[in-house]
Amino acid sequence: MAAAVKQVCVGIITGPHGVTGAVRIKSFTERPEDIVAYGPLIDESGTRRFELRLIGAAKGVLIARLPGIDDRNRAEALRGLRLFLPRAALPTPEPEEYYHADLIGLAAELADGTPIGRVRAVHDFGAGDTLEIERQGAPPAMVPFTRAIVPIVEIEAGRLIIDPPPGLLDDGATAHSRVKEDV
Repeated sequence: MAAAVKQVCVGIITGPHGVTGAVRIKSFTERPEDIVAYGPLIDESGTRRFELRLIGAAKGVLIARLPGIDDRNRAEALRGLRLFLPRAALPTPEPEEYYHADLIGLAAELADGTPIGRVRAVHDFGAGDTLEIERQGAPPAMVPFTRAIVPIVEIEAGRLIIDPPPGLLDDGATAHSRVKEDV
């Protein structure tokens, strides 16, 4: 697959299920079973192709079969394999909905155009999405992905605007030195 084709990780094989080659898959799609709805999956390099056949679900994972995987050892060898789709295979998101893969790499700026950094990752720690912003000469900043803090997302322009509350973008050293000065 050409490097220019953007891929989206839609799941990961977490290990074998049973002894006949079935695998457990953690799906990252909104509805877990949709992992098979958009066509064959590929590995990160785009060289291996996988036709999943779902056979069940268990404790937050899907159970699936893959052609040619017919014993536990072969299934175990796939543990940790991330499964991708070309971005173009996925439906267009609704307004103000974004695929994490579309946010990663966007330039993060203040409203006045001051650069902050780039979105390195999108995390969900249980209270909503958080953007990890990689910054030059400062530790990464963790920014809640809310409309109040990130009011503008321009995928086509390759940027998003952050309106941080006081202290959000301070690095630990700056915050620590302010505390010392106040004492």
